[in-house]
Amino acid sequence: MQTANLLPLVLVLAVVAYLLAYSRSRAVAEPIGGIRNLKSLPFYYAARASLWCAIPALLVLAAWAGFEAKVIQAIVISSLPSELAPDSAGRASLLLSQISNIASGRLSPEFAPDGVVAAAELLETLRAQSKTFMTILVLLIAVLGASFAWTRVAPHVNAREKVEKTLLRIFFVCAAIAILTTLGIVFSVIMETFRFFQHIPFWDFITGTSWSPQMALRADQVGAEGAFGVIPLFTGTLLISVIALLVAVPTGLLSAIYLSEYASKRVRSVAKPLLEMLAGVPTVVYGFFAALTVAPFIREVAEAVGLAASSQSALAAGLVMGIMIIPFISSLSDDVINAVPQTMRDGSLALGATQSETMKKVIFPAALPGIMGGILLAASRAIGETMIVVMAAGLAANLTLNPLDTVTTVTVQIVTLLVGDQEFDSPKTLSAFALGMLLFVVTLLLNVIALKIVRKYREQYD
Repeated sequence: MQTANLLPLVLVLAVVAYLLAYSRSRAVAEPIGGIRNLKSLPFYYAARASLWCAIPALLVLAAWAGFEAKVIQAIVISSLPSELAPDSAGRASLLLSQISNIASGRLSPEFAPDGVVAAAELLETLRAQSKTFMTILVLLIAVLGASFAWTRVAPHVNAREKVEKTLLRIFFVCAAIAILTTLGIVFSVIMETFRFFQHIPFWDFITGTSWSPQMALRADQVGAEGAFGVIPLFTGTLLISVIALLVAVPTGLLSAIYLSEYASKRVRSVAKPLLEMLAGVPTVVYGFFAALTVAPFIREVAEAVGLAASSQSALAAGLVMGIMIIPFISSLSDDVINAVPQTMRDGSLALGATQSETMKKVIFPAALPGIMGGILLAASRAIGETMIVVMAAGLAANLTLNPLDTVTTVTVQIVTLLVGDQEFDSPKTLSAFALGMLLFVVTLLLNVIALKIVRKYREQYD
């Protein structure tokens, strides 16, 4: 049975175990005067049985799915004749691909050696046996776990304590996985960044004003000397992000103030969902809008007033990106403003302040930490955007502050460097990891600043 079919079956068995344990707990409680004489409610006995059924079976299923392919591949490779045995990891990968294609029928066995054909037959047999054994083992463990928990339904068993401890361990494991995943990502990026700086000096990367990641393939090749200065990329990133924030911050903040303090309930019920729909539009749609509508319009307007404008410009990308991040600022600011206690509003109005003065002098300062957090979150979103920049601002790494020129960003260059077949020993490819690490540090600093702002002002209004 396939893993995708086995997983729902285990969940169904867990539901069955829940129902059986629930009915048994009520049956056990009847002779002793009802469920009030049980150590725990029937729900906890049923939940314990469900956990005993599902968790061990899912762990075995995950372990089997994780190691099955490697074990089978090792057995298949070891079964090859000595003259076909691969002498490198790359050769082994190609040979396994050929064997897999023959086993699946995508490649005819007529043009393959007999040893490879025999290995393909062995691969197909091992896969079928593995699925059979996995199905039997997982279902057996699920049934045994449910049976054990069912027999442990007794008045003196504190099932609530055991269920809560199990759930606490599950929550801890989930949190640990999230943390370890983050550390793994950061560690892998750091290692590749360190390899990049073994080829390119750190200060040349940080202070360089030219970005042209081209490396010579031959010693006599002309015109392929790379330049890895990051300043043009960060200049383009900041230019587009600033334009986007200049559009999004006033619009989003003022719309949040209107919706929370001045709009009627009917207007708010219609306008707020429509405004938040902007967050659900795919970025590629914004990119089409920027490339086909906004960029040509900006070029025509610029030419009409005698200015030179590129067909792809930072202004077009920034304007559309600003529209995209309006819901981030508007929705978060609206929630924060509504969270300000009503007593603060009432006190200000009772002292004779107008609604506008109350907004400026009381509500806005109290909501400032959350508003700043929303703005910095939107800034991080703008810095990490790729699709709009690719379609509306171009790929040229120009060091300019002119919003009518073509620029590029850090994220766009990361995508460009990692597209296609790349060799991960080349400084050109490794530079993508250095850019990613630098971008990670910048966004981390923005988050730290946001936390400091929130903590500083929250103490004054709590």
